[in-house]
Amino acid sequence: MASKKQIFLPLGVLAGAIGVFVALSAMKSPPPQKAQQDIAPLVEVTPVELTDVTLKVHSYGEVMAQEQTELVAQVSGQVVSVSEQFVKGGFVAKGDELLRIDPNDYEAALIEAQAGLAQAQSALEIEQAQAHVAKAEWQRIKDNANEVIPSELYLRKPQLAEKLANFRAAQAQVKRAKRNLERTSIRAPFDALVTAKNISLGSVVSPGSKLGQVDATDIAKVRLPVANHDMQYLIDGGVGAKVSLQSDIAGKAVTWQGTIVRNEGVVDKRSRMTYLVAYVNTPYQHSVPLRFGAYTNATITGKQLRNAAIIPSHLIKENRVALLNNDNTLEFSALNVIREQDGMAYVDTGLTTGEQLITSALEYPTEGMALRLNDEPTQKPHTQLALKED
Repeated sequence: MASKKQIFLPLGVLAGAIGVFVALSAMKSPPPQKAQQDIAPLVEVTPVELTDVTLKVHSYGEVMAQEQTELVAQVSGQVVSVSEQFVKGGFVAKGDELLRIDPNDYEAALIEAQAGLAQAQSALEIEQAQAHVAKAEWQRIKDNANEVIPSELYLRKPQLAEKLANFRAAQAQVKRAKRNLERTSIRAPFDALVTAKNISLGSVVSPGSKLGQVDATDIAKVRLPVANHDMQYLIDGGVGAKVSLQSDIAGKAVTWQGTIVRNEGVVDKRSRMTYLVAYVNTPYQHSVPLRFGAYTNATITGKQLRNAAIIPSHLIKENRVALLNNDNTLEFSALNVIREQDGMAYVDTGLTTGEQLITSALEYPTEGMALRLNDEPTQKPHTQLALKED
C-alpha cells in the first residue's frame, strides 16, 4: 500500500502549481480593447457647377472660291500682249486687262460698219424728205382727186420703211463690231486669283479656246457636312450661325471667323450628310491668308443651354448619377441629358449647384447607403465609373 507521503506529495506539488498559475494570471494586464472601425465605402466627390452652355457642332471642309470663272476666247486672232499678273498664283483687280488679241481686223470692221451706218442714215433722211414732199403734194391736189384716201405707194411709205430697216441693220452692224473689238481685250471680271493659264504670247486662239481660270478673292466658301442628329443642336438649321475655321499653317494653328449663309437643302446620297455653306470675307486679306484648297476643321455655334451642367458621361448610368448627401449617404438623381460629346454629357435638369457628385467606383450602390468622404485631393477625379453593377 502506498504511504501517506506518496499520496500527499503529488497533491502538494499540484496545489502549488495551481497557486503559481493563479498568481501569475492575476498579475497579467487585460488586452486593450480595439476601437470600432467604420466600414462604409470611401468615395471621392466633385461639386456640381451650373452655367450657361453654348452647344457646338464640329465639321470639316475644303476652302473654295465663291466664284470661279473660266476665261474663254470669244473672237479669233493672235495673242499680242499678256499681263505680267496673268500667271498662276497672280492677283488681279477687277477690270485689269489680262491679255489682248490682235485688234486690227476688228478695228477695220468697226470703221466699215460705221461707214455703212452713215450711208444708211443719209438714205433714210433723203427718203423722209421725199415722203414729206409727197404728203404735201397730196394735200394740195386731194380736192380734185377721185380717191379720198391716197395710196401707200404714193406717200412713199414702203420706201421709207425699207430705208429705216437698212438704217437699223447698219446700227446693229456697228454694235456687233464694237462688241467684237471689246472682246479682243480679256479683262478680270472681279478681284481674283489666277488659278490657271493656258496660253502665252503669240498663241493663236479661236472662239471657245480656253485661256485660263480666275477665282474671286472677295469671299471664300466652305461646304460643311453635318450629320442629321447634330442638326437639332443648331438654330434655324444653322443658317446665320457663326463658324470658326481652323487649319495648321507652317506648324501653327490659325483660326478664321465666318458665317453660315445657307443650307443646300438636300441630303447627300452617299454620306447621308446635310451640307451647310460658310462664307469668309476677303480671305486673302487676313494677317494669315485663308488659301483656296486648304482643308479646315470647323466649329459651328449652336443653341444655348441655361443653367446646365457638364459632367463626364461615364458617371451616368440609366440616366442617373450618384450624389453624396449631407449626411454622407448615397442618393440617385435622374437627369435629362441633352447631348453627349467627347466623353462629356450636357445636362439641363436633375442637378443643382453645390451638390456633391460621386466620382469613385462603387461595387453595389444602393439608395441611402452610408459612405465616407475621401478628403485627400485627387488628380484624376473622372477615371473610374461612378456606378458599377454585376
